[in-house]
Amino acid sequence: MLAKIKTSVSGWLKESLPVDPEIFKEASAEPIPNHMKKWWFALGGSPAILFGVQLLTGILLAFYYIPDPDSAYDSVAKITNEVSFGWFIRSIHKWSAHFMVFAVIVHLMRVFFTGAFRKPRELNWMIGVGLMITTMMFGFTGYSLIYEQISYWAAVVGAEVAASVPFIGEDIARFMKGGESVGANTLTRFYVLHIGVLPTVIFMLLGLHFYLIRTIGVTELEFKVDKNKEKKTFPFFPDHIYTETIVALVITIILVFMALTFPAQMGDRANPFQTPDHIKPEWFFYPMFRLLKLLSELGAILGTTVFVLLLLFWPFVDRLFIKKNPNSNATIWFGIAGVTILVAFTIWEALV
Repeated sequence: MLAKIKTSVSGWLKESLPVDPEIFKEASAEPIPNHMKKWWFALGGSPAILFGVQLLTGILLAFYYIPDPDSAYDSVAKITNEVSFGWFIRSIHKWSAHFMVFAVIVHLMRVFFTGAFRKPRELNWMIGVGLMITTMMFGFTGYSLIYEQISYWAAVVGAEVAASVPFIGEDIARFMKGGESVGANTLTRFYVLHIGVLPTVIFMLLGLHFYLIRTIGVTELEFKVDKNKEKKTFPFFPDHIYTETIVALVITIILVFMALTFPAQMGDRANPFQTPDHIKPEWFFYPMFRLLKLLSELGAILGTTVFVLLLLFWPFVDRLFIKKNPNSNATIWFGIAGVTILVAFTIWEALV
């Protein structure tokens, strides 16, 4: 009887979903370079795992959040203090956002310093930089939705910085604010960006990213420790899935620990008529915030733009170095200098 039902269901599925099962078998049997057995080379999936956590917790928070200046702060306070486990979901959402930014940056650094951005993977590197920028925009818009004093004035400063962009700055700032000042339209636009536009962009970029990984493959790195009798590749399923599952479990444990130990708090309600003594953005904007204090707004904008453009088109800059000197280590030294400056600026701003 069971065999008959199974056959019947199987036949119905084949008719209703005419997809060759061999496609899934081929995809799951994709050979993975042997160096990916080391967990620190398998962290590329971490941002995707954290994005999944963001998506799930964000949907739960959206049931209670009200994107209106008169109600936003109270709705977040209700989630934090009244809704069952609301404080926990909000804390998980907050910490997964921080870790997602960190994971994307670390993954980009790993790709950069191992030269995995080189031909034919230039486009995938550029997509990765796009993912980093989009993730940081996620953090900026989400932080502003709380509508507490610090987040409100961070949005004001962000709009003022945007207004400093030559030629189109005023238009960008007006679009961000939805008018001449930060208010109801600003909150609505940030909310739409946070729950609609940015997730769509992330899905598109991740889809392209995974497609290129699947078609071009992963860079094969050679190390002295790998020169043994061990096979050079291993199957995606189940070997690599096991590694990513362990990474996901570790991430879950860390997120739960951080949510329980350092739960999300509420600051003072946003007051457009009272500027706080100290305004600070999220930590991943510290380098630019420090640059703002060292230079003019225009100088900080130009400096940040040059840095982002260099990062985006670095595969082609690197190609010029290699063309002049095949043994050039210029990329490594530029990378070390860039990371040193970013870390120094972040620590400097954090200590002020």
